Amino acid sequence: MKFGILKERKNPPDRRVVFSPEALVALQKTYPEFSVVVEHSPDRIFKDEEYQSAGIEVKNDLSDCDVLISVKEIPVSELIPNKTYFFFSHTIKKQVHNRVLLQTILEKNIELYDHETIVDANNKRLIGFGKYAGYVGVYNSIRAFGLKFELFKLPKASSLNGKEDLIRYLKRLVLPPLKFVITGKGKVGKGAQEILNALKIKEVSAAHFLTKNYTQSVYTQLGVADYYKRKDDHPFDFEHFKSNPSAYESDFEKFTKVSEIYISGHFYSVGSPAILTREMLQSKDCKLKIVADISCDVDGPIACTLRSSTIEEPLYGYLPSENKEVDVFHPAAIVVMAVDNLPSELPRDASIGFGEMFTEHVIPAFFNHDKDGILQRAKIAQQGKLTPRFSYLQDYVDGK
Repeated sequence: MKFGILKERKNPPDRRVVFSPEALVALQKTYPEFSVVVEHSPDRIFKDEEYQSAGIEVKNDLSDCDVLISVKEIPVSELIPNKTYFFFSHTIKKQVHNRVLLQTILEKNIELYDHETIVDANNKRLIGFGKYAGYVGVYNSIRAFGLKFELFKLPKASSLNGKEDLIRYLKRLVLPPLKFVITGKGKVGKGAQEILNALKIKEVSAAHFLTKNYTQSVYTQLGVADYYKRKDDHPFDFEHFKSNPSAYESDFEKFTKVSEIYISGHFYSVGSPAILTREMLQSKDCKLKIVADISCDVDGPIACTLRSSTIEEPLYGYLPSENKEVDVFHPAAIVVMAVDNLPSELPRDASIGFGEMFTEHVIPAFFNHDKDGILQRAKIAQQGKLTPRFSYLQDYVDGK
């Protein structure tokens, strides 16, 4: 079976890749049937020469490959009919901007697998860049605080050499006693927690976070039941919430009254209630200074996320009273960091880590007849149709 590692085609260029040269060499040793070529790229964090030195062929034409793999979406004009693709399609939440992408995939009879849909039998995600987004999200939130209040200046994460470099710069700082609140306990949340723990910032319970004052910086990490509540005052029930999200509302405002920095790492699905509302942000009791929206769902649960920001310009100001974007240094502005491709700021670390997960959870399925159903669950499109698991996207494809 021949795999092709595509260059990233989005602009600005993403420097990540699914496999490092070392990972591909290891796969060739493990699976004699595994054949691979890498598409030429001037932007990839691992240079063409590094693959060639490892004995991996690099060329421009990958049309003879059976499976084509990239990180981000492929422009519709570049999609090859009748091929198998793996990439983050950003379609499973019915993202309007990618409707044409999914329509074209169906029209071209492409078999599509999405990194985001690779789950185990319990629907737990197995691979992703979330941990690295968590790393950079925390770094960027602290950097934003320093810039906003002219306390310190940190270099951009993208100029550093990886996670350990982030931590090294952060450890040089003397922070005032700040309260960080994190929503989400998945990969993003765990990444955020890892950095805060490395800085010796103390984790406290939600109850203590809300009621106690500290002379040092602290953080609390919230699960779904901590920031949503049932409208009828019955106890929170996760299974009930999944099937009846409209029966719930945000219970997050109490955290806005005591937190300076909010780091969002939750999963949000269409139909879920808002978490941080305009009313909360407009309240005279709101203490939030920085909102690092790692999840970055525009027009989603975080009202101040008016747009996604970029690695080049990661911050913008939000004026609650007028619900509009303003300069970061506006005296009444909350600083928003809403970069939607944060792991790109740690391309080497993120690529190596992602490749390890893909090697462990996905590649074996190609050679063991998919005995655990990994590929079957991840498949969105086949033979010009949506698979039954993703049939809910039909109205989205139809433009309804």
